[in-house]
Amino acid sequence: MQKDKPILFDRKEQCCGCTACFAVCPKNAITMKPDEEGFMYPNINDEMCIRCYKCITVCPIKNKL
Repeated sequence: MQKDKPILFDRKEQCCGCTACFAVCPKNAITMKPDEEGFMYPNINDEMCIRCYKCITVCPIKNKL
């Protein structure tokens, strides 16, 4: 059984646009896409994602100290 695709954010307020998830992805499954105001947000390609969850691990918002 395959793990669920990671969810980086549900609302834009849950993403700071730092690109850490984009940079850490070993399969380049994350692209940064601009919203209607030009702010960049990560988008995970479901077919390329290997569900390693490195993007979740490196996220400064999901992993607040």
